Amino acid sequence: MNMRLFKGFFIVLLGLFVVVTIMSLFIPSKIMVTKGVVINADAEKVLAEIKNLQNWKHWQPVFMVDSSNLTFKDEENGIFKTCEWESKGKKNKITIKSQSKEGVNVSLNREGENEVLNTITVLPLSDTNQVQVDWNVLIKLKWYPWEKFYGIFIEKITGDGYEAALNSLKKHVEAN
Repeated sequence: MNMRLFKGFFIVLLGLFVVVTIMSLFIPSKIMVTKGVVINADAEKVLAEIKNLQNWKHWQPVFMVDSSNLTFKDEENGIFKTCEWESKGKKNKITIKSQSKEGVNVSLNREGENEVLNTITVLPLSDTNQVQVDWNVLIKLKWYPWEKFYGIFIEKITGDGYEAALNSLKKHVEAN
């Protein structure tokens, strides 16, 4: 009787796993989180803050908290393009992959996790001394069902952090 109960339990568990896996195949494997803010400053001033990772200490909450652990690398004309630090026992590395007159493309790598691609864009608003700063984050998920279901909630989990960083950037740029 116990073996029969065990087989039934195993079959139900296997069926549940198959159903969850099939459902997860319909969930996208790329998630985009977008946040934005309007800043009362000219584009050059805002771009100067985002194009040099060393300036991120002024406004990026993660850099402000872990400022003593930060190691800046890849200096070119006084502009640092790579920063490494350790938090919660894991190594983190952020690298500016490319720059344009509108913003930067940044890659965030955290030990044991997928690469996160960030694009910060600064667009002047017409007939004003304001700019729209947009932060787009592309997160690639693995095929694992639990990771796909995590992707459903990723905007609620990470969105507040990006919004806080943008509001801190706004406060810093407008004050200086």
